[in-house]
Amino acid sequence: MSAQPLVEIHDVNFSYDSRPILKGIDMTFHRGRVIAVMGGSGCGKTTLFRLIGGALKPTKGEIKIGGQVIHDLDQQGLYAMRRKMGVLFQFGALFTDMSVYDNVAFQMREHTNLPEEMIHDLVMMKLHAVGLRGTHALMPAELSGGMARRVALARTVALDPMLILYDEPFAGLDPISLTVVGNSIRRLNNALGATSVVVTHDVQESLKIVDYIYFIADGVIVAEGTPEEIQASDKPFVHQFVHGEMDGPVPFHYPGGDYKQDLGVSA
Repeated sequence: MSAQPLVEIHDVNFSYDSRPILKGIDMTFHRGRVIAVMGGSGCGKTTLFRLIGGALKPTKGEIKIGGQVIHDLDQQGLYAMRRKMGVLFQFGALFTDMSVYDNVAFQMREHTNLPEEMIHDLVMMKLHAVGLRGTHALMPAELSGGMARRVALARTVALDPMLILYDEPFAGLDPISLTVVGNSIRRLNNALGATSVVVTHDVQESLKIVDYIYFIADGVIVAEGTPEEIQASDKPFVHQFVHGEMDGPVPFHYPGGDYKQDLGVSA
């Protein structure tokens, strides 16, 4: 593992108008690692994802990627930085009117001057890496949900990015596809020597493949550590989240008035 982190997030705050979303976030992502960012719906995971990608600018603090402050880059600099990133969107987001082959070839054609013969070989290699070389002539509508996610993964790593961002990569997958996608994320990260950031609420699958985990609740980091440390955590929120308990710091009942009064029952 390199001593120099690839991504450094320091005291990052972000608000939509007057509504705070992230409050004082500090994170470090080292090269070669797979990091999970977890938390309940609405905790700020996707906002952090967009900040790292440069789609949003923090209200306060800074985000460095490869030593560069991402939100200080001009349009040309941001474009160049994004070429070094790969993004797997939730549910894959394949181009529905393009074949599997053309989906994976898209970035190579857009961002390189490689001859078509070399693009062909690279596309087939990427598809082979996710076990789907035989689907190259199919259209996205002909794929299962798990297969579509794996094709999207092949497209994500088409240009051998140094940083790969995964937005809920396990959403909607059956148990077999979920394991296949999880293992592919780990294997491809190792093969590329990249850094992968997995934004997810799927605890059990993430614990199998990641090196480090950050838990976010109400816009702050409430816990962080290795999978082993997170599983052994006695912090109430983390314990409830990891074990999927109904009640705890995240209550089952939404706050309301007196139950008997709401039912019109006299005391």
